[in-house]
Amino acid sequence: MGAVPPEKPHWADLYKEVVTSGLCTGCAGCIIACPHDVLKYDDQGGVYRPWKVDEDGGPTDCTHGVKGCTMCTRACPRFRNWETDIDSFLFGRERTEDEVAGISGDIVLARATDPEILDSGQDGGLVSAILIWALEHDRIDAALVSALEGEGTWKAIPAVARNRAEVLAAAGSRYTYSANTLAYPQAIAAGAERIALVGMSCQASIPAVMKARKTGKVARRLALSIGLLCSKTFDDAIFPELFEAKYGLERAEITKINIKGVFQIWTRDGGYHEVPLKEGHAWTREGCKSCPDFAAEHADISTGGIGAFSDWTLTIVRTDQGREILAGMVADGVVETRPGDDDPGALELLRKLARVSRRRWPETAVAGPGVTPSPV
Repeated sequence: MGAVPPEKPHWADLYKEVVTSGLCTGCAGCIIACPHDVLKYDDQGGVYRPWKVDEDGGPTDCTHGVKGCTMCTRACPRFRNWETDIDSFLFGRERTEDEVAGISGDIVLARATDPEILDSGQDGGLVSAILIWALEHDRIDAALVSALEGEGTWKAIPAVARNRAEVLAAAGSRYTYSANTLAYPQAIAAGAERIALVGMSCQASIPAVMKARKTGKVARRLALSIGLLCSKTFDDAIFPELFEAKYGLERAEITKINIKGVFQIWTRDGGYHEVPLKEGHAWTREGCKSCPDFAAEHADISTGGIGAFSDWTLTIVRTDQGREILAGMVADGVVETRPGDDDPGALELLRKLARVSRRRWPETAVAGPGVTPSPV
């Protein structure tokens, strides 16, 4: 897409080619980019999709788009040539076939050195450490993250973190979906101009695609992208319908969840439980079923707790900014790193899961996204 094509694609095209075709991940990039406030978000009943108000063209068209507004399609990280657009913008080239997990620089294992961050965060606490360092070093004003709607609910919601305490309050992984981008207006209302976005791979592509397609001030404000390695997320109904109904694990009693080949669930009474991951398949979000990006391929830094070392984070440094930030953190002693090669199993798993995800891209999708499965 790059420069806007002569036909100036808008909501009517996005609705047909992405929102209702199975390609929509529910990332909500289109919503925060819309300058006319006609796009809303539906996260009820497992939907997780944008929708358009009845005014100004009805749900399937847009009078602003007819007049030339293309912001929603510019912001969508699944619209037309999204992958080649972003790769060319971020890295100056398209990926090669063997770069199945995306273009990257260094791959390391990293963890925070601060015990409080390690205790609050998931695995090595790296994401929390990055946000705290970036806030305290005046690199960002705020971060878009996920938080819990209330204690014991395990419902993930978009939130803004503006200081160490707010970062730590939002630390830890949730495996139900939160469109963290939807916290953008809240961050702007608080005066933030340099905003970090933490999100699954689909969300982590938003800043780069907005910059590549020139979405103006929204793109300029999204100053840092931290991507979370992600095979899938689950609908919130997994709590009452699987964890509670079959295993007697009430969500209010759950204190921590992790996924290491199984659902690892810790409870308030000190108990630890495992639920086979395959049992959660029925609660996979629809928006994840065609997503080809496991490795958060367009983030500045991509992170995930895969591999043999549960207290280290596999860290993929993709951009010059990501490299500069991690180097600064190492120099300040707030993180420690070791070579990714120390855990060859994690590197192989990264490539394996990336290949599995990339095969999801449907052959019926609009031609040109550039998602070509690498040979096994």
